[in-house]
Amino acid sequence: MTEKMTSQLAMELEAKYGAHNYHPLPVVLAKGKGAKVWDVEGKEYYDFLSAYSAVNQGHCHPAIIKALCDQAQNLTLSSRAFYNDSLGVWEKYITEYFGYDKVLPMNTGAEADETALKLARRWGTVCKGIPNDEVTIVCCEGNFHGRTITIITMSNDPDSYANYGPLTPGFIRIPYNDPDALEKVLAEHGHKIAGFLLEPIQGEAGVYVPDEGYLKKCYDICKKYNVLFMADEVQSGIARTGKMLACDHEDVRPDILILGKALSGGVVPVSAVLADDYIMMNIKPGEHGSTFGGNPIAAKVSMAALQVIKDENLMEKAEYLGKIFREEMKKIDSPMIELVRGKGLLNAVIIKPKDGKEAWDVCMKMKENGVLAKPTHRHIIRFAPPLVITEEELRAAIEIIKESILSF
Repeated sequence: MTEKMTSQLAMELEAKYGAHNYHPLPVVLAKGKGAKVWDVEGKEYYDFLSAYSAVNQGHCHPAIIKALCDQAQNLTLSSRAFYNDSLGVWEKYITEYFGYDKVLPMNTGAEADETALKLARRWGTVCKGIPNDEVTIVCCEGNFHGRTITIITMSNDPDSYANYGPLTPGFIRIPYNDPDALEKVLAEHGHKIAGFLLEPIQGEAGVYVPDEGYLKKCYDICKKYNVLFMADEVQSGIARTGKMLACDHEDVRPDILILGKALSGGVVPVSAVLADDYIMMNIKPGEHGSTFGGNPIAAKVSMAALQVIKDENLMEKAEYLGKIFREEMKKIDSPMIELVRGKGLLNAVIIKPKDGKEAWDVCMKMKENGVLAKPTHRHIIRFAPPLVITEEELRAAIEIIKESILSF
């Protein structure tokens, strides 16, 4: 490549040589720091997506980057065929951080969800005595847990599952935010159900926040029928909603906790599944693994990322700034704003089309004005800036969002 890189050239290269499985906003990013990013031409934007909440600690946080660089000069990968001097330290750190007996490291959120499903199924057969071919997992409508064949089986979004058959058996899908539906299915099929998997707040569904008390009711129902309560906190966890975990809003401790994304501050892929011994120790050597899972760089980066959350009080900051954001969004006098919802700095604005203009058009106008966000399900815009954003930056971005919406 001798040609000078431009936004147009970068997009043309992706279109020609890359699979067309994404529809990005037409902006080509080249630099990020804190809550801001810059495109190839040097234009500055507020990032209000945070790589789907992977960059909670902000772009290129110096403490996390230092951990990355320091470890990269010593040892990057040993595989789990051998011990390394970083993994055990990280395992102790993260289990104490979240309060579990054991952790199983993976790389991506989808891998962590797959691992949780395997753990639940293994516990169901070994501990609950469910026949191997009858083990069932309950999941929710509107879910998004990843893109593997097994995970898309749980989805009711045709964009996720259509024409990828045959899909994986062993799932029952129930309405989200409906504890009575969970009670009904466990009463009828509980003898063969190992776990109930849900997102405490559904992210891809448009930041669908369930009714207060929903998580606790579901947890109690699971205990009643000896079913594992499994929380996918890949997007809602790591301080995003104003608590360390979204489940913490209702003092619910999942039997299986699934983490990813911001577990590394968006620096390298790191995910983890946490559970107590009675669940985790049912998997023996050789029965599950990952070449890169628990690599030394991931371990050091993840510890730095989690430490930043505490050192910079990002939970409290997300709670405080999230209230400001929702209050200001609700003040916008526009027929296009149908609903504002969220917790902490995980929020969404439901857009009502006007004169043929939809959420995508609003995002394009915001991009033009200096704020980046992305629609989900055509009519919802998710707003999730890095938690390190200052109040001054947040308010400046809010003015841009207001101006963009009112321009329609």
